[in-house]
Amino acid sequence: DGGLANIKILLTISGCPMRDKLKSDVTSAVSKVSGVEKVELEFGVMNETQRDNVKKLLRGGREKFIPFAQPDSLTRVWAISSGKGGVGKSSVTVNLAAALSKRGFKVGVLDADVYGHSIPRLLGIEGQRPTAIDQTFIPVETNGIKVVSIEMFKPDRADPVAYRGPLLHRVLEQLLSDAYWGDLDFLLLDLPPGTGDIAISLGQLIPASEIIVVTTPQIAAAEVAERAGRIAHQLKQHVIGVIENMSAYTDPVSGAQVALFGQGGGQETAKRLSQLVGVDVPLLAQISFDIKLREGGDEGSPIVFRDPESDAAKGFFAIVDQLTKRKKSLVGVPLGVST
Repeated sequence: DGGLANIKILLTISGCPMRDKLKSDVTSAVSKVSGVEKVELEFGVMNETQRDNVKKLLRGGREKFIPFAQPDSLTRVWAISSGKGGVGKSSVTVNLAAALSKRGFKVGVLDADVYGHSIPRLLGIEGQRPTAIDQTFIPVETNGIKVVSIEMFKPDRADPVAYRGPLLHRVLEQLLSDAYWGDLDFLLLDLPPGTGDIAISLGQLIPASEIIVVTTPQIAAAEVAERAGRIAHQLKQHVIGVIENMSAYTDPVSGAQVALFGQGGGQETAKRLSQLVGVDVPLLAQISFDIKLREGGDEGSPIVFRDPESDAAKGFFAIVDQLTKRKKSLVGVPLGVST
C-alpha cells in the first residue's frame, strides 16, 4: 500500500527471545522487495492450536528422533574430544564452528560437557535461553552458529549439575532430539574430557559421528589424549584427526619460537592412533599459543571472528579447509543389503 508493507508475526510465547532477531531479519528481507519503501511489524502470540501446528511442522509429523542418526542425514557430526581437561578443547570447538560459519556452512554446536559447560561464555551468549514450544526448543543463534548447552536450562548459571551415568545419557539424547536444529552442514559436540558416559553414549546415539582429538605439545598430555581416540575406535567411530593446541609461542619482540609446553605431543598422538586404527590419522594443525585466543574466549568473541589474520585463526581455517574436502565417513552407517 503506497510502498508500505504491514506484517503481523505470531510469537510462540509473549516473551519470546527471538523477537528482536525476527524483527531485524524480516525487516531486512522485506525491505529488499521491489516497491517496498517502509516496513511495519506487529507482534502477537500464538494460541495452543497454532503452537501444535508449529510443532508438527518442525518435526514433519514424526515423533521425537535424532535427525543426525538417520541413515539419510547429510549433516556431518564432529565430536571434539580430549583425554584430559585443560587442553583448550572448548576453545577449539567454538573456533572450528566459527571457521565453518565464515566459510559459509550451516553449523551447530552442542555443549555436551554437562559438568563443565562453557560454550555460552566462549560465544558471548551466556544468560540466553532457547525458544521453547512445549517439549521442543529452538537453539540460540549467534554469528550463524546455532547453540545448545545444558547451562541454558538451569535456573541459575552458577548452579552445578550433579547427574549420574543413566541421566547423562538421557540428557544427551534429549539435547539432540528435542532441539529443532534445522538443516545443518555440520554439528560440533564439545565432549567432556576423558572416556566416560557421554563419549560412550554418543557412540551409541550417533554411530557415524567423527572424532577429533585435542592435545597439547606435552608428551604426558598426549599419552592421555590417545585414550580418547582409543575409546572412539572401540565404539567403531572414525577418528579423523588430531589438533595440537597451545603449540609454540612467538615472542613479539625477538620473533623466537618458545615451546612453553614442550613439543611433539601432537605428532606422537597422531602416530599412535594411526597405528591403532590402521589408517592415517593426521595431525591437522598446531595451533599457536596466542593470548588473543584466551582473551576472545573471555570476551565471547572467538579469535576466528575478532582476528582472522592471526596465526591461530589461520590454523583453524586450515583445519576446516582440510576436513570439508573429505567425504563423510561411512563408519557406523547402516548399509542396505541388495540382491
